[in-house]
Amino acid sequence: MKEEVFKYIDEQKDILFEMSDKIYDNPELRFEERFASKLLEDYLEKNGFEVERGLGKLDTAFRAVYKSKTKSDINIGLLCEYDALPIGHGCGHQMQGPAIVASAVALKKLGLPFNLIVYGTPGEEGGGGKIKMLEEGYIKELDIALMMHGGPATQVDVKSMAMESLKVIYKGKNSHSALKPEEGRSALDALMLAFQGVEFLREHVKEDTRMHYTILELPGPANVVPDRAVGEFDLRSYNSKYLDTVVSRFEKIIKGAALMTETEYEIEEIKRLESKVPVYKLNELLMNNAELINADNIKPAREKTGSTDFGNVTYIIPGACIRVQFVPDGTSSHSDTFLEYGKSEDAHRCILNAAKILSATVIDLEDKNILNGIKEEFKNYKENM
Repeated sequence: MKEEVFKYIDEQKDILFEMSDKIYDNPELRFEERFASKLLEDYLEKNGFEVERGLGKLDTAFRAVYKSKTKSDINIGLLCEYDALPIGHGCGHQMQGPAIVASAVALKKLGLPFNLIVYGTPGEEGGGGKIKMLEEGYIKELDIALMMHGGPATQVDVKSMAMESLKVIYKGKNSHSALKPEEGRSALDALMLAFQGVEFLREHVKEDTRMHYTILELPGPANVVPDRAVGEFDLRSYNSKYLDTVVSRFEKIIKGAALMTETEYEIEEIKRLESKVPVYKLNELLMNNAELINADNIKPAREKTGSTDFGNVTYIIPGACIRVQFVPDGTSSHSDTFLEYGKSEDAHRCILNAAKILSATVIDLEDKNILNGIKEEFKNYKENM
């Protein structure tokens, strides 16, 4: 059965390569991916999927469904991104859509005993598109969520970092710094004290906690006590539940800085990314199939990675992303090298390899014992994440 689906994928290769190159040549920033989404939607619709174009408030999100003839209630999801960076496709997202639709179309031809659902997820680069889709009720019907991503090695990720991104606004009272300093209440002082409080907090959190901050708005000239100061804070942990405790302590720092300076404050949530719940059984399936097709530069799993909106998906649904080699080992994403290799033979091979790995993994999930084992493992790990 796997060899049959590999044949179906290879039969699509010319149109897949053309599709990837067109997306590369027409880079679109987050939530503006009209060309890319239409290209993928049209291909799925042409191949028998029921396509819903535009989901909720996201014009460039889509949902494509092939319902099993066995009337199954099991939904296997394939997710793809297609947004670019300001520099172009420096993260390889032009390959994701073609790899995913290739897998979906090939699996449909096999007629597997569960429903296939392809989600186009825009705005990963700083937009949190998957978060918005989850908030509107999409994706949650999936039993398993799978993705691919190009990279310098073929491997899976185990954990990703939860992140709470917050804007803090201090409001004080301005006055002349020389003539009436006693009448001023400095919002900038409050923000600087908050920064210092975060520095002291670093000593008393778990070692894999990360905290970053910056000033978003310049406070003005030195001879005026500033009545407004705005900062952004990113708090991270590999455990969402532990991150909640860090956020609670952070909020006390913000309040304390306001009390010390007699200012007022507001805290606004910019974005919340959850930690990935690891599912080793699913990762093992992906890597076994990577070995089956003799994928390039196979390496052990990355135990810890950064933050991604896919983490929000894998916090509520068992899921995994296979990274497939197409750039030289050691290459950083968001780099000129990713751009250089974007339309190369290596990129084209990456598309086929990823589609084959994902398709073979979906075939493995036909075994209910494997599927149930993945769900049970996810449930057990989720309790502590």
